[in-house]
Amino acid sequence: MNAALLIARRDLADTLHSFTGYVIIAAVLFIDGILFNAFALGSGAQYSHAVLQQFFHFCAGTTMIAALLITMRSFAAEHQEGTQLLLDQSPISSRTVVLGKYLAAMGLLAIMTLLTLYMPLLILVNGKISLGHIAVGYLGMLSLGSACAAIGIFSSALFRNAVSAAIFGGVIVVGLLLCWLLSEVSDAPFKEMFAYMALFDKHFTPFKAGRVLTNGLVFYGSLTAIFLMLTSTIQEWRSWK
Repeated sequence: MNAALLIARRDLADTLHSFTGYVIIAAVLFIDGILFNAFALGSGAQYSHAVLQQFFHFCAGTTMIAALLITMRSFAAEHQEGTQLLLDQSPISSRTVVLGKYLAAMGLLAIMTLLTLYMPLLILVNGKISLGHIAVGYLGMLSLGSACAAIGIFSSALFRNAVSAAIFGGVIVVGLLLCWLLSEVSDAPFKEMFAYMALFDKHFTPFKAGRVLTNGLVFYGSLTAIFLMLTSTIQEWRSWK
């Protein structure tokens, strides 16, 4: 675990010492601010809880995109900079390396997410919302971001080019998002299967409404574990190649 934390600290420091992390954070905050002002505060009289739900709705989208952008260089950068061979030959296990990169991505994603906290707090100026609702919404966003980060790390392990990794990760995420559409046009038992596989519709909706469902946490946790294990398998295969 100490080795994973060292890798996470190294990767997080590298990102924060470059413009990449700051550009991603600034872009997400800018887009979230525009959307919050346009759709939440600027769309006429609404109940406070409805405004908060809209905030979590569009923030979920920017969080998914940010997770892919943050992780697209996780392993692709190692290939480009010639340090992948050092990772392959190091005594540290592939799982530890993957875990370290995942923790680094989640650290940056958590920083970015928490910087948006002022937006829901603005609702308190003229409205009334539950702090529990805010906490649950952010839990849902980080859970969703965790799954997307794992997908992004998996994609980065497959490609030597960060842009290709981001595109492939985006294809996987979009495919999982569209599962809700497949559930609408399918019959049982595929209807229930596609509905459960949908990345956003069934699992995130309760979070943005302020309700914690175990099924959602299990789904996002399982998705994260599956893609991190697949990434570890790829890295182990390369080290033996």
